[in-house]
Amino acid sequence: MGAQEKSQANSNSIQRVKVYRLNDDGKWDDQGTGHVTVDYLERSEELGVYVIDEEDNETLLLHRITPDDIYRKQEDTIISWRDPEFSTELALSFQETAGCSYIWEQICNVQRSLHFSTLNSEAFHSMNSELRELPAVELSTLPLILKTMSESGIADQMRLTDLILNDQDFFPKLMDVFRICEDLENIDGLHMIFKIVRGIIMLNSPQIFEKIFGDELIMDVIGSLEYDPDISHIQHHRNFLKEHVVFKEAIPIRDPHVLSKIHQTYRVGYLKDVVLARILDEGTVANLNSIIHANNAVVVSLLKDDSTFIQELFARLEIACHMVL
Repeated sequence: MGAQEKSQANSNSIQRVKVYRLNDDGKWDDQGTGHVTVDYLERSEELGVYVIDEEDNETLLLHRITPDDIYRKQEDTIISWRDPEFSTELALSFQETAGCSYIWEQICNVQRSLHFSTLNSEAFHSMNSELRELPAVELSTLPLILKTMSESGIADQMRLTDLILNDQDFFPKLMDVFRICEDLENIDGLHMIFKIVRGIIMLNSPQIFEKIFGDELIMDVIGSLEYDPDISHIQHHRNFLKEHVVFKEAIPIRDPHVLSKIHQTYRVGYLKDVVLARILDEGTVANLNSIIHANNAVVVSLLKDDSTFIQELFARLEIACHMVL
């Protein structure tokens, strides 16, 4: 999909911005208003910031994201930087804070990936040749899977991530083994699965997060993290989420995609702030926060465009106003 088509698809999104460029007199010139996305540059594997004019679909801004520390987030609605290719100061002024947070997190994620790729590219090619495949996921192979994960260096972790992502059955089979261990009360197996899942999360891969935080797996993933060998008693996270967390809707939400994003956001936040709070590093916390911010932006955008929801919302507000008067 080209940049212009992206603009049309997102014409009602919350990523509406004004583009400003600093002129030679030290004043900010308004370059126009459009919609911003972070996407691959044409015929390139590099990612950039696109802003497409909301009126004529012309490109207002095209900026290749760099790993350099040039980006600044000001207040809640402005992202600015000095573009090294054109030696000029640029700024995006967002209509909504959620859109600013969403794009800022995307830029930060791209920078983290660029830093990681640069740091490990040579090591990746020279060190990862030994790790060719993962052991089959079975109860008997849990010690070997755990050994493979715990002994992998930084370069091998990149290869390990690729192997996990390329094996479509890895996570379903791992969760099947987890349920078997629970049924058998196999504590040693449950402790190993805890360490394996924790290690997978610490790989800090957005693609892996997308898989394990889906509706089909997330509750089993949280369940596997109840069996921390460093804690003397079993945690009951699933019971808390199922029995004590009550989802209340002031206005009924009928879009299943919105509901899924809302539930996922709460569970990812619970995992970050409660389940793994004492062991997560800053990079992993940042990526989990990115998921939460992105989900919030999607929910706001979808609800804003849901005419039935908006009508019911304003009807409730009107009733409330009459009751107050």
